[in-house]
Amino acid sequence: MECFIELWSARDSWKQLSQEERGSYLGQIGPHIQSLLEKGVEIVGWGVNDEATTHRANFDFYAVWEFPSPDTKKEFEAVVMEAGWYNYFHQENVSGAINTTDDIIEKLIAM
Repeated sequence: MECFIELWSARDSWKQLSQEERGSYLGQIGPHIQSLLEKGVEIVGWGVNDEATTHRANFDFYAVWEFPSPDTKKEFEAVVMEAGWYNYFHQENVSGAINTTDDIIEKLIAM
């Protein structure tokens, strides 16, 4: 199982689009996401980054995904690139295999 976390904020290029253009753009992405969901991808959650968060990352939105395999994660990344998402949003990503708490604690100690 792979975890993928997106953090993003709108660029000026997004803000300059009309609401109709924004809706149309996002509507084109929907079928691609649906196709991935049918392959076992799970949306854990999407949200607005809370202004009151301690050590808050400087992004307005986030999404957390679970992918059944590295291949489906790569397919998702390709869809995002092909859709031109990064033209409209400044984004940073975090991803990797899901581990147990004990596995990560061992890695921290072994550093």
